[in-house]
Amino acid sequence: MSSAHHHHDHDHDHGHGHDHGHGHHHHAPASFGRAFAIGIVLNSAFVVIEATYGVISSSMALVADAGHNLSDVLSLAIAWGAGILAARPPSARFTYGYKSSSILAALFNASLLLVALGAILVETIRRLIDPAPVAAGPVMIVAAIGIAINTVTALLFLRGRKSDINIRGAYMHMAADAAVSAGVVAAGFLIALTGAWWIDPVTSLVIVGIIAAGTWGLLKDSVKMGLHGVPASVDGHKVEHYLAALPGVSAVHDLHIWPMSTTETAMTAHLVMPAGHPGDAFLSDLAHALEHDFAICHSTVQVETADHAGHACAPGCLPLSAAG
Repeated sequence: MSSAHHHHDHDHDHGHGHDHGHGHHHHAPASFGRAFAIGIVLNSAFVVIEATYGVISSSMALVADAGHNLSDVLSLAIAWGAGILAARPPSARFTYGYKSSSILAALFNASLLLVALGAILVETIRRLIDPAPVAAGPVMIVAAIGIAINTVTALLFLRGRKSDINIRGAYMHMAADAAVSAGVVAAGFLIALTGAWWIDPVTSLVIVGIIAAGTWGLLKDSVKMGLHGVPASVDGHKVEHYLAALPGVSAVHDLHIWPMSTTETAMTAHLVMPAGHPGDAFLSDLAHALEHDFAICHSTVQVETADHAGHACAPGCLPLSAAG
């Protein structure tokens, strides 16, 4: 889904100009709504089956993998919901719309997963200390079904993985799930071959480690986004240097870059330029360049003349070049 560019240049007595660039919004296209629905239904049903058979067969590897699949059901729901919310128009109270809801959802998702991981880890350690018999046959069959379901779900998002970050995330999660399920099949085979029950909780520990690594990354990124940190996909110093090198720009201050959602970035900056600075064409080209070169789709630039450039930054607000 994308929206047209809008550029507004307001010239005031004090030589100020503002440009608001609204670029392409990278949300899941409407055609992927069906893919999200199918993926959520298939994986939700499999989570119930896998967790149930994990308990019945005393396999912590299956239970851990069910937790992994549950995390991806939540991720699919978040990506789908974020796309729907982001499409809602802004209102008088929510002037940016509901784009930031995806950040809150990611933070909630990460917190919930850490709690679930803790419960799985406690039981896994107990099984390591006191291994229980594991029904290797059911473990292999259920995990093999998981490979099929996760592969089918990944293929639903295959064609959109290069054009939309939400779709790419869904594709990668499902492909990784298929690989983890393959690992559980291998664990079941080794248990059947050797009769070593400890293989199951060790496999569970590996799965917990994989989920924890992904969850920590999600938690860290969502906290940074919630604190309006510069997105990892944007090099703030390069943006600052690019703006400072523009023809006629003598100084850059009050530069702020922050995530509006998990997929969109905004920026504001003050540029000091001589009187009679370029107008609409300069601002329009700048907005286009920021989107094309830095993936900043919402930019607001205020142009000031040297005589009125004393609009100081708030105390404690440092330019990126001094922020360390």
